[in-house]
Amino acid sequence: MPNRTTTLLPARPDARLLTGPAPILISAVLWGTTGTASSLAPAGAPAAAIGSAGLTLGGILLFLTSRGARSLPAVCTRRERWLLVLGALAVAGYPVTFYPAVARTGVAVTTVIALGSAPVFAGLLSWMTGQSRPTARWTLATAAAVLGCALLVLGPELTGHAPPMDVTGVALAAGAGLSYAVYSLIGGRLITRGHASDAVMGVLFGAAGLLVLPLVLLVDTQWLTTTRGAAVAGYLALFTVALAYRLFGYGLRHTPASTATSLTLAEPAVAAVLGVTVLSERLPAASWCGLAVLALGLVFVSGDSGDSGRANKG
Repeated sequence: MPNRTTTLLPARPDARLLTGPAPILISAVLWGTTGTASSLAPAGAPAAAIGSAGLTLGGILLFLTSRGARSLPAVCTRRERWLLVLGALAVAGYPVTFYPAVARTGVAVTTVIALGSAPVFAGLLSWMTGQSRPTARWTLATAAAVLGCALLVLGPELTGHAPPMDVTGVALAAGAGLSYAVYSLIGGRLITRGHASDAVMGVLFGAAGLLVLPLVLLVDTQWLTTTRGAAVAGYLALFTVALAYRLFGYGLRHTPASTATSLTLAEPAVAAVLGVTVLSERLPAASWCGLAVLALGLVFVSGDSGDSGRANKG
């Protein structure tokens, strides 16, 4: 298969814009708009239905617009086809675990556990499977980013009296973090083996969209027939799934999955800023301190991506 390596870099003048941490950070910015966008959905629209509808529409769109997605399973080895199946199940598992966790523990706690555990799971799984070995810089930077994320999101609760933690909700949130880590690692492994990133992401999310379709159809779908509901679902599908994960796939060409999941901790920072500027929310001093620590951690993680990538190849 000598021609596979030609898919690693597109023959376009702007190819350098799609390498390294930049496309992953752009993806995190897009994902950070999810909460604000979903808050504009019609009243009464189930949270799980909003997320699943976005995944179904966006996943199918990503599959249909990705060159080579239809033929990817045929050119994969048997082991790679099993990786595609496992990756699709992991993608489908994220909304199935994340949104019920939100209902039980709230957005703040769920966000911290899911996004904070994902880079830890990715680093451990990457190490266990021999893909890459976590560097000291990655470990310190990720720890700082997770701490900043916790302070940012939990700041309001730290200043008041938070209700008792729901154990089931915590487990579901951790399951969402594990799901994200698993499909990031699988996508990264298939891409580094020479498969086009568009095709890999198209297959993973197209299959996952079909897997969660029954969940969308089993709940009340009347909200989708309204102008506002259709606009929210369309935005989530186009920007937070189809575009964001295409960029994420580009970033995985040159960034280890462990580093990529650390970089996506920028998502809660974007969500917090949008909450202040668009939804008129207020953040306490602890949250602003967390935002600063998180930004510092992301800067160090971004600088570690080149060294980690070389270690991964070696």
